[in-house]
Amino acid sequence: MKLLVREQVKTLLAQEGVKLKELAVMLSDKKGKRCLPNNLSQKLSNGTLSYNDMLIIAELLGYQIEFKKVEEV
Repeated sequence: MKLLVREQVKTLLAQEGVKLKELAVMLSDKKGKRCLPNNLSQKLSNGTLSYNDMLIIAELLGYQIEFKKVEEV
C-alpha cells in the first residue's frame, strides 16, 4: 500500500517527535517566508504540497528523498 504525502509527513513527524506547528516554524525559518500551521495542514490534506517543500521538510527532519527503480514482475 502506498502512503499519501499526508501520511508520510505525519509518520516522519511522529518518529521525530515534532508537531505540525513546530514544522511550520522550521519551514518559515528555512524559506524566509511565513508558513502557517493551518496552511501547511491544508496543503497536506489537499495533496497540494509542492515537491520543493517536501524536499525541505525531509531535510529539516533529517531525511532525504531517494528514487528507486521498481523492478518489473
